[in-house]
Amino acid sequence: MEEIYTVFIQESQELLEALEEGLLRLEAGDRDEDTVHSIFRAAHTIKGGAGVVNLEDIEQFTHVLESLLEDLRTRKISISEALIGVMLKGCDQLGKMLQRVAAGQLQPDAAQRQEAETVLLPLRTYHAEASQAPTRPEVRMDVDAPESMAEGWVVHVEFGRDMLRNGMEPLAFLRHLSSLGTVLQIETLSAALPPADEFDPESCYLGFEIVLRTEAGKDQIEKVFMFCRDDCSLGIMPPPAHLEDFVGKMEELPDESMRLGEMLVRTGALTQGELAQGLRGQGAIAEKGQEAPPLGEILVQQQVVPPELVEAAVNRQRQIQDKVNADARLIRVKADKLDQLIDLVGELVIAGASASLLARQSGQTALVEATSLLARLVENIRDSALQLHMVQIGETFRRFYRVVRDVAKELSKEIDLVVSGGETELDKSVVEKIADPLMHLVRNAIDHGIEPAAERLACGKSSMGQVALSARHDSGSIVIEVADDGRGIDASKIQAKALEKGLIHPGQVLSEKELINLIFEPGFSTADKVSNISGRGVGMDVVRKNVQALRGSVDVVSTPGKGSLFTIRLPLTLAIIDGFLTAAGAASYVVPLDMVVECIEFTQTQRGDSFLNLRGEVLPLLDLRTLFNISGEAPKRRNVVVIRHDKGRAGLVVDRLLGEFQTVIKPLGGLFRHEHCLSGSTILGSGEVALILDVQALVRLTAGQEEGLMRHLEEQVPMRALNA
Repeated sequence: MEEIYTVFIQESQELLEALEEGLLRLEAGDRDEDTVHSIFRAAHTIKGGAGVVNLEDIEQFTHVLESLLEDLRTRKISISEALIGVMLKGCDQLGKMLQRVAAGQLQPDAAQRQEAETVLLPLRTYHAEASQAPTRPEVRMDVDAPESMAEGWVVHVEFGRDMLRNGMEPLAFLRHLSSLGTVLQIETLSAALPPADEFDPESCYLGFEIVLRTEAGKDQIEKVFMFCRDDCSLGIMPPPAHLEDFVGKMEELPDESMRLGEMLVRTGALTQGELAQGLRGQGAIAEKGQEAPPLGEILVQQQVVPPELVEAAVNRQRQIQDKVNADARLIRVKADKLDQLIDLVGELVIAGASASLLARQSGQTALVEATSLLARLVENIRDSALQLHMVQIGETFRRFYRVVRDVAKELSKEIDLVVSGGETELDKSVVEKIADPLMHLVRNAIDHGIEPAAERLACGKSSMGQVALSARHDSGSIVIEVADDGRGIDASKIQAKALEKGLIHPGQVLSEKELINLIFEPGFSTADKVSNISGRGVGMDVVRKNVQALRGSVDVVSTPGKGSLFTIRLPLTLAIIDGFLTAAGAASYVVPLDMVVECIEFTQTQRGDSFLNLRGEVLPLLDLRTLFNISGEAPKRRNVVVIRHDKGRAGLVVDRLLGEFQTVIKPLGGLFRHEHCLSGSTILGSGEVALILDVQALVRLTAGQEEGLMRHLEEQVPMRALNA
């Protein structure tokens, strides 16, 4: 049962996300009927699944939500902001109930039942109001047909020649038919009448087309003609105004493979007798040696179903088949099993490196070749295992539509969320941990960044503010950006708040960028009062801590009156990377391979310099011996590893270059928690430990050196001009 509950919760949470997304689309103005049908099916499926696993509280709760969605689907109630808000609260409550089941609590306590009843009350109120309102279907009918005709079944009957000889009177069938409802129109079909001299008084040449308004179903109408069914041509078409109802029933069919005729029968659009007649017609054509047309085409020719229903059935068949194919390709695996696989692959990488080292030391060519092949296979296994752990970030992005909606309404602002790059993939563990920082940034953009509508209009902007959320790959990392077109960050206000809180001293001179970065300090907030959204000074601090915990960085650029851009740069994976192994002294250091541009020799004449002229480009240098206080004399021949980053290039001065290396990242202990230039460690094939360098942190160090050089050059320029 535990496994059954797990599957139910996973599927229900996916359906709940689809339901919420559909409601948001409806509120945004997307009134497509497919959207309404899809959210109804989502609620219906959750209710059915809850009934299967005996979760009565979820089943009963979802039944109320489903009933209201049915009112929406049948147009008994119109879409409104208040209605969408009530149903979204219902989705939130349903999510809490699913989380409770996931935690092992199958039955709610008294407080939880009361909470559910509080949410259900407005849902029931809307449903009760809708029950008293008349249904407003979209009428679909022939041109120039009276409006009432669209409500009637169209019965087309041509009696057989032997009707009278068999003692049956056609008029009796018509009278019986009229007892089921109201005959709106009747037309005699005289095309079968022969010339007068060929007329047989004992033969029946009558046919009728009748429009019947009735509550009876197709089966009941067909039973009227049961005694002459084999001796007449009968076609019963559903009312044009009710075609949408039959299409809706088609959409509600279970996701299982069915033939077209079975689907039409199960929705009530086709009877078993009509199906048998259609199959006989198809078989008769095949017996003549001709290629029989599809059953749907024959049923349309026999005038027993309209082409719209056949098309709906074919589309539903295609949807079911696509889902079956997708499910056949999809295997649900617990995340901890994938984590265990990644760990084992990491150990395999280390063991493979050790075997390759021993093979090279042995000098046996055959063994070296064998271990080389093994290394390539291990690399392929590593890439495949990591790919299993990669997910698209779009699923995380979609959650923010609801966040933006709720926060915007709470603040009485109009916000448009623009999402791009949702197909970008990164490690699942990174996706899970980045959701909270993104939440803070999005809420901060709406609260602090976007101005009220009146202020925006006064500045010549649109009353609707825009928040953009995007993701992309860049230089072996993933870059996530949160941008807004609001008022920007006021550096002077930050400076005043920082002085007030004692974060800076009076007279201390900071650049605009340094002032803006103060927003990431613990307890810092520019809000004048505390609200449900901001003002406590914990949001941006959490953003920086969580991003740094993922070996990433966060940067902000702001233009007053134009808006702000927060950029988060993260590694693609937290487990295994391709590295470039270097050495300084007796210690080994790993640089992520995708950030290495080239390696050049560090000459004697360049010793002691902080910068290097690389083909006319100023390249700031960082010596690992100096950085890590490595004692001893440096070798005469050293090298510079040129690394790239989003703001340019830098150079790492090392003693030796040891080549490419598959790096299994191991976390550092608490002893190194204050060392920002290291992102982890790894184990070499020899069993020794190598430290993995945090390139972004090193770049920040070299950036400070570069700024110092630029200031020095600016001071020298006036003197040179004077001397000239």
